[in-house]
Amino acid sequence: MSDTIDAYAAALLAVLRAEGDTGADDEILRFAQALEANDELRNTLADPHVPAATRQQIVEDLLQGKASDVTTAAVSLVVGAGRAGDFPAIARALVAKLAAASGRDVAEVRSAVALSEDQVARLAASLKQATGKDVDVRVTVDPSVLGGIVTTIGDTVIDGSVRSRLAQVKSHIG
Repeated sequence: MSDTIDAYAAALLAVLRAEGDTGADDEILRFAQALEANDELRNTLADPHVPAATRQQIVEDLLQGKASDVTTAAVSLVVGAGRAGDFPAIARALVAKLAAASGRDVAEVRSAVALSEDQVARLAASLKQATGKDVDVRVTVDPSVLGGIVTTIGDTVIDGSVRSRLAQVKSHIG
């Protein structure tokens, strides 16, 4: 992890703790995932030719009523500083720092459909058995997965998606 990303993650963590809103990390992670999924938004927020105030206003308009004031301010701060391109990595580093502070791992899960609480609990139990640590499961609905799930814990990616299986079949036929 670069020093810059780590520094921003540490700064966001300090802000969340100071505001008493460590639950905002989930909103921050969801924004980061949305930013990764939307090329137009990512390019606009990362464009140095767009004034910082305009980029920050876009963030505020997008998050108004959908995220806490702390989340909105944190995202706006990073985007205004010209780090929108790094925001997904900063968000992941923030979540990892919060998890590490409580002796946990974080699993980012992409699924074609929302998972039930029972499915998330079973997945967390399976991941705990595999890693030996308690695992916070963060689920994002991503229709491109088609079916199944893609799980990322640190540098490890477990791809159990239908999309991946179709690609494997295509390569064998191909």
